Amino acid sequence: MEFFSTKKGLFLFGIIAGLGAALLAFLGNPKNMAFCIACFIRDTAGAMHFHNAEVVQYVRPEVIGIIVGAFLISLFTREYRSTAGSSPAIRFFLGVIMMVCALVFLGCPLRMVLRMAAGDISSYVGLVGFAAGVSTGAFFLKKGFSLGRAYTAKKESGYALPIVVAVLFILVIAVPSLFAFSEKGPGSNHAPLFVALAIGLLVGVIAQKSRMCFAGSIRDVVLLKDFRLISVIGGIFAVMLVYNIVTNNFAFVAFGPIAHAQTFWNILSMYAVGFAAVLLGGCPLRQLVLAGTGSSDSAITVLGMFVGAALAHNFKLAAGAAALANAEKGIEAAAGGPGINGQIFVIVSIIVLFIIAVVGLKKAEK
Repeated sequence: MEFFSTKKGLFLFGIIAGLGAALLAFLGNPKNMAFCIACFIRDTAGAMHFHNAEVVQYVRPEVIGIIVGAFLISLFTREYRSTAGSSPAIRFFLGVIMMVCALVFLGCPLRMVLRMAAGDISSYVGLVGFAAGVSTGAFFLKKGFSLGRAYTAKKESGYALPIVVAVLFILVIAVPSLFAFSEKGPGSNHAPLFVALAIGLLVGVIAQKSRMCFAGSIRDVVLLKDFRLISVIGGIFAVMLVYNIVTNNFAFVAFGPIAHAQTFWNILSMYAVGFAAVLLGGCPLRQLVLAGTGSSDSAITVLGMFVGAALAHNFKLAAGAAALANAEKGIEAAAGGPGINGQIFVIVSIIVLFIIAVVGLKKAEK
């Protein structure tokens, strides 16, 4: 229907997705992190023993739901297309970069918007870096950057990831002893299993039909002066803003729960996330959706994000959350942020992104 491709229709899609995020927050997902692709992939990777950070280990049904939801709706609407062959190795490493740098910021672009809706000033700082990174990527796109053409593949190739994550969900129910589950920390906070799955399925459908992408929305504004896609993001922000005000969770603070106030690294890490997302053709959420609708290249990117999540914690690349001051409990405020390993990774990642962008331009010129 044409209505859902208009600003009003896309805004409505955003409102529905925002209601899903609000429900997840209300039913038990971590505060200030109701829905975060980077955090949820990190938690799932931990549950599968890819890393041993005990406070972030839980198979997040939302990730499974997004992939399967996008898969099912694309089959139903005959938009499923199995493709592959567009620089898969480069996409894998871009997925690693995007994930690690998101965990230096402590959130993907989706969580950044949710944090903004709670008054978290550090997330607005991150937006500055993210928008700059997207704009840099858009500059290279305008100059002709490309990772190469994706070719039509056997349709069964695109079935692989949706089937794998569906089996993963069945195993969580049937043989939970295979997995690690946090007993404290963010990983121990979660909405009921089937409610989280249902909301993930819904968001997968909405994201597929609306082409929801946090990087793409800014890219379209920069390149095309097209504000339609950003309407979806506006809908999510509006709902979560109302939710946070009604539940007394809104307050302008330097940083909220599971965040840090290291301004320089918030900007640089989200700059890398935005830059990588544009080179890849989509943010972390968009990569899940594309993987569900038949793109083997995006499936490779998702695998890269899983590996990035493991690397972030196994090699101390992820930032530490700042401690909130609490005079009654004798807790002093601490800035948190990335250690030297994470800082070096962000700087090297930005250099690598520029190299990939320039090489892509040379290929395009040929």
